[in-house]
Amino acid sequence: MKLKRFFSLFGQAVAGSEQDYTTGSIRKAVFLLAVPMIMEMIMESVFALVDIFFVGKLGNAAVTTLALTESVLSLVYSIAIGLSIAATALVARRVGEKNLDGAAHAGMQTILFAIVLSLIIAFAGVSSAGTILQLMGADAKMVADNIRYTQIMFGGNIVIMLLFLINGIFRGAGDASIAMQSLWIANAANIILCPILIYGLGPIPALGLKGAAIATTTGRGLGVLYQLYRLFIRKGLLDFYLYQLKPQRELLVQIISMGSSATVQFLVGSASWIFLARLMAGFHEAAMAGYQVAIRVFLFFLLPAWGLSNAAATLVGQNLGAGKPERAVQSVWTTAGYNVIFMLSVSIFFFLFGEPVINFMNSDPEARKYALQALRIISPGYVFWGIEMVMMNAFNGAGDTRTPTIVNLLCFWLFQIPVAWVLSQYYIREPKAIFITIVVSQLVAASVSVYLFKKGRWKTIKV
Repeated sequence: MKLKRFFSLFGQAVAGSEQDYTTGSIRKAVFLLAVPMIMEMIMESVFALVDIFFVGKLGNAAVTTLALTESVLSLVYSIAIGLSIAATALVARRVGEKNLDGAAHAGMQTILFAIVLSLIIAFAGVSSAGTILQLMGADAKMVADNIRYTQIMFGGNIVIMLLFLINGIFRGAGDASIAMQSLWIANAANIILCPILIYGLGPIPALGLKGAAIATTTGRGLGVLYQLYRLFIRKGLLDFYLYQLKPQRELLVQIISMGSSATVQFLVGSASWIFLARLMAGFHEAAMAGYQVAIRVFLFFLLPAWGLSNAAATLVGQNLGAGKPERAVQSVWTTAGYNVIFMLSVSIFFFLFGEPVINFMNSDPEARKYALQALRIISPGYVFWGIEMVMMNAFNGAGDTRTPTIVNLLCFWLFQIPVAWVLSQYYIREPKAIFITIVVSQLVAASVSVYLFKKGRWKTIKV
């Protein structure tokens, strides 16, 4: 019976349905939200894998252009994620208050701001594409041959913005399955279009790297069209109308404040990984290669945990809106418990099967050695990641985007980076200094996050 109930709930989670997450079983609520959110995160990662797989056959120059463009586009992704966090918090709070018109207005105002911002980014990116590539280290020939890719990606940045943002709105409303479905559509289109447009098929000419940009942008665009269809035509819990796009100054100021803080929060965390990579580059090539392999494997398994932790944001926002702070607290601890179980399972998996996984990913014996060392040292700290991610999403769901930003600044910039530098340069002087620092800094971040969560200031945030 338990197995039958599991599959019944799983089907319900994937299909999506209107739920009141402010009452009833918290464990059921976490499950119904987490399943599509986990799948959504996995689908998002597929974009990068598909693009690099097909572009890799075009040569190193094409791959380098893709990598350089994506590095700069990470700013766009950061802004999109920041705005989606703001949208989730605002919509979830209004839904919890049973103010569905206010939830729809908040979502539409966030869309308005994203459209205006993306148009500015598109103009700047298209007109300065060559300069951007040169600043990132591309030579003149690379710029001349592949500039169209960068221009198309920046020109079409609106689909990146809207895909992340509107999914944040649906998550805030508690219908995470729509967010998952939009990524399914986007990925399916990208997988089909990439080889056709890059290499050509029948009357369709081979467009090379430019074809990859068109395929990716088109795929995301189709995902956005599906989102808009669900917003305006096949309506669900919320009713969206074009008149809600009329600017509301107070709401836009709130969106900008929360979104900018959440964007910085994401950038701070990303920048610390860049610095650690720079420190690893100071060792030999095999150590750097092994580190990159280990990090990619780690991030792949981290995505489901991040998707699971997203459930905390929706549950906190809606329950605070409903005036049930203690239910919000209980929701966070329940989500954290599931995430700890998952991350413990990953740790055990790597201890048992880490070597064959690394051997599959890399053929160099020295690189394999360092990759396995990284996994063995870092994997016991996975539990700390699981806890910290849930706490961060709980703060964000409450509209308290500043606390996670401060935690990231303190634990990663003021602690992790200096400690990694000192250990690697003066004491241990081996790659394992970086691996040890990663675990210790994550323990510190998790501890600080739990302490601040227990203090409960996030319960008083007005959204």
